[in-house]
Amino acid sequence: MFSTKIQEKMKKKWKLLHATDFKSLMYPCFFNCGILGIFPYKINASNFEISKPRYILSIVIICVSFVSCLLINHGFIISKIITLGSIVRNFEAVCFFTFNGLIMILTHILSNPRMRLLQKIWEISSKLLPSKTYQKLSRLIHTKDILSVILLAVQEYVYFSKMRLFETNHWIVRCFITVFLVYLLQLEFHMNMLYVNCVCVLKACFKKIDDDLNYIQRLMTNDMKSSVPSLICSTQRNQIFLIELKTLMRQHLMINETVQLLNIIFSLQLLATVTVTFAQITAGLYDYIVHWQGEVIITFDRHLLDAILTTMVQYVMKVMLIVWACETGKNQAREIGTTIYDVLNNARDKQIKAELQLFSLQILHCKNTFLTKGLTMDATLLATMVGGITTYMLILIQFLIAGHSCDERSGINITNNSVI
Repeated sequence: MFSTKIQEKMKKKWKLLHATDFKSLMYPCFFNCGILGIFPYKINASNFEISKPRYILSIVIICVSFVSCLLINHGFIISKIITLGSIVRNFEAVCFFTFNGLIMILTHILSNPRMRLLQKIWEISSKLLPSKTYQKLSRLIHTKDILSVILLAVQEYVYFSKMRLFETNHWIVRCFITVFLVYLLQLEFHMNMLYVNCVCVLKACFKKIDDDLNYIQRLMTNDMKSSVPSLICSTQRNQIFLIELKTLMRQHLMINETVQLLNIIFSLQLLATVTVTFAQITAGLYDYIVHWQGEVIITFDRHLLDAILTTMVQYVMKVMLIVWACETGKNQAREIGTTIYDVLNNARDKQIKAELQLFSLQILHCKNTFLTKGLTMDATLLATMVGGITTYMLILIQFLIAGHSCDERSGINITNNSVI
């Protein structure tokens, strides 16, 4: 009875764009994940706990989805009872179901480690971030989550109304594949948004440490500009600075450990997301742009526009959000090192200087970079993906030219042999 009252009280506190804590900040994302069955937790006053009914539902979903992925890929590759009309589009579909199926499986398997990660971010952010910071973050995160859901729903509607669907004789199979495709799209998208939200919260924690260091620097500067203080006041102020610096060092270590845990838990899922994005964009561009009419012809028609509006915009937007969050988070973490040197230049006490030097060494050893199995999620990833898509497009075009040249030569040889 008491826990129910607490939950009702927490629900009443939540308002759109007006978050006051980590729970209210992440509420839209948690709500969407709960609908998809990938949030097998219940939230008490200050922690996450496994919910047995939701966990059982998660196990059922993973079993059904795993079997569905195997059957659909079998229909595309082996039995060939399912097709999209061309080899390229079939390859695109197989990549989609394979890698999104992997994301789905990893999502359910890593439920417990992900719960510990969310709990750790909640504890760190509640200690560091004031309510005003949560409110500023909610304007970004809530707007992003809601607009993303609307955009994804519109794109899916346009896709299924304009694009060619799966060609199969069984309408039940077609409906099942369509529903399963929508589920995988939603699951992948919301897991990526959960990752982006966690990165944004950790970035705000880094900024809070940087702001505290700037505040210490301003106090030191004011002491230097003021008249000569008494020895007792100066000693007391230095002791306060030392305590504050040690606290900031401990907080920085906690955030760094959380970043490393975030990299471990989401690394395979992000790698699968980048891979399926690369494959989908490359195959889609090749299928809708490149045509053969005696020679290679590059066309930009209505079908390409439909493909861009329905699929490619979603993939590009998703990758850009991930890269933006990781790049700004990495830059915010690096700013702390610059601020420490500014504080060190204004410090006069030897103990404070020694503590700042230790803090600087700690930052050098803590690489607060968002990685996924060695692949850095920063701005260079976009340039690498564009270069890779262009390279593979040229390779596919060369294969197309070589294939048609072989067909023409074999036709000429057959004609000559028949004449002889």
